[in-house]
Amino acid sequence: MESVFEIIAEPNRRAILSLLVSSQQSVGEIERHLGMPQPTVSKHLRVLREAGFVESTVDAQRRLYRLKPEPLQEIDAWLAPFRRFWSVHLDALERHLDRMEQAAPAAVKKKTGRSTRRGR
Repeated sequence: MESVFEIIAEPNRRAILSLLVSSQQSVGEIERHLGMPQPTVSKHLRVLREAGFVESTVDAQRRLYRLKPEPLQEIDAWLAPFRRFWSVHLDALERHLDRMEQAAPAAVKKKTGRSTRRGR
């Protein structure tokens, strides 16, 4: 069986998951939205269903697929330390840029003052 990351590494599967975030869809609806042939959609849905990413229900003659959050929570948990890492670094970058922005007007005033004096 493929790992969670191997499953979502495939672009068509990510596209299907993105589509199912907003609402449940039939194979035909997914096919139309993503412009994929029906056998391709069915193949990817089978992989996603077997991995637990989606589940299906029968509605009259249609099979509707919807997203299951549990495997995505596993990915979210794995990504949490990386989010904290980037958050700390991006916060530091923001503080640095704020300091540069505050220092910039003073530098511009000094340059403007000097060039004005030289011009006179």
